[in-house]
Amino acid sequence: MKSFALLPTLALLAASTAMVAQNLPAAGGIPMAGDHESLFGASQSKRIKAFASSPTPFSRVAVGGGMSLMGLNMQVAVNANRFMNLRATGNYLNYSINNIDENGFNITGKLNFATAGASVDIYPFPNHGFRLSPGALFYNQNNVTANMNVTGGTKLTLNDVTYYASTSSPITGVGSAGLNSTNPAFMMTTGWGNVFSHRGGHWSAPFEIGAAMTGAPTVNMALTGGQACDQNGLNCVNAATDPTMQANLQAQLTKVRKDVSPYGFYPIINFGVAYNFSIRPGR
Repeated sequence: MKSFALLPTLALLAASTAMVAQNLPAAGGIPMAGDHESLFGASQSKRIKAFASSPTPFSRVAVGGGMSLMGLNMQVAVNANRFMNLRATGNYLNYSINNIDENGFNITGKLNFATAGASVDIYPFPNHGFRLSPGALFYNQNNVTANMNVTGGTKLTLNDVTYYASTSSPITGVGSAGLNSTNPAFMMTTGWGNVFSHRGGHWSAPFEIGAAMTGAPTVNMALTGGQACDQNGLNCVNAATDPTMQANLQAQLTKVRKDVSPYGFYPIINFGVAYNFSIRPGR
């Protein structure tokens, strides 16, 4: 009678076991380590898979090149984690300018750009390419140098005073502009494109835009020779040594420096291509 009374209980246990077995994974009814969705749910599983597929920190390097407003651009980056890369940048450009007329001067000059800096690329959404990149320019030699002359008979205005270059002894001068009054300079950019693709690719085409806080440009000019006369070619003075003309030159420079003082930054626009590769074992 006792055995007969146990039959309903055994039947209930058998039915419960069958229901549990139907809901267990196939591998022996035990959830395996790789069965993320069974263990944690679909959303958590995606996060685990993304983390597992991320490269090992400091296991990959990317090198890239392109163009920027500072000239030819070169970059080297290393992966720190899913959310961050460390990047070094450099720019270089030498470019000659000729026959620019400004305020009576005919200007021939040269753009000399050379910078080096470092940035931290932060990816708040690591599965997407958007990034924020604070950094600094540690080396900045961006400047412009120029030689100037005023052709004989041409008028020149300094501090609202008009002079005329002598036909027999034209006025000459030199000038410079520095784009690096703050050095080192903080820079901040934003952009799109991770040089370390989470999909495993080697090539990328990153783009960024922002600015470097280089400080207001420094502007200098000096008259080195020639004579300045009145409209009739008379009452000529030495442009390099006459006190009144030199005072008017300095007053004109003060106005120019005031005009450029709000521009205490240099725009950054970079675009190009990059290639990444492994430097030690890791994903």
